Amino acid sequence: MPNNNKISRKEQILGSLASMLESCPGERITTAALAKRVGVSEAALYRHFPSKTKMFESLIKFIEETLFLRVSRIIKEEQSAHIKCYKILTLMLTFCERNPGMTRLLTGDALAGETDSLRDRISQFYSRMESQLKQVLREAQIKENLKPTASPAAVANLLLACIEGRLLQFVRSEFNKSPLENWDVQWGFLSKNLLMPFKLD
Repeated sequence: MPNNNKISRKEQILGSLASMLESCPGERITTAALAKRVGVSEAALYRHFPSKTKMFESLIKFIEETLFLRVSRIIKEEQSAHIKCYKILTLMLTFCERNPGMTRLLTGDALAGETDSLRDRISQFYSRMESQLKQVLREAQIKENLKPTASPAAVANLLLACIEGRLLQFVRSEFNKSPLENWDVQWGFLSKNLLMPFKLD
């Protein structure tokens, strides 16, 4: 029973942190303000998390686990590289639209003044996502006789840069401009230049 209470309190703390990231765009979150939001003392916060860094790490871990689990499912279930790329990118945009506070973590907006390890963790997240896209593009040649119009690395980087740009716009608009706005139209443009039939010289 005590253990269940601890888990519940941890979830409450993380939920409050995510809520504050959403409701206080551009502001640095302090443990004093977070404790007040949760309704506990700062000392009580530190009984569950040894530092604010650990709180942020837990939120980032949630983002990673949620997104990469679904990315793996998309790659496993879909056959077309076009559809895989579209669904992976749309997944990121949809997740961020539904979780504005966590979007501030993914853009680094909420990490100003925090430890370098958190920014490194976000960089690793994007590197891992880019690797997933590169793998999809590489496999298109084997499975569909298609190849990227540029190197898989260059195309994967371009696709992810488009997503990062949309997330930055979302944060900059204080969550008023949906990251999904005109996405299908823009994807139509991107997808036309994504892959081409592979021909042996």
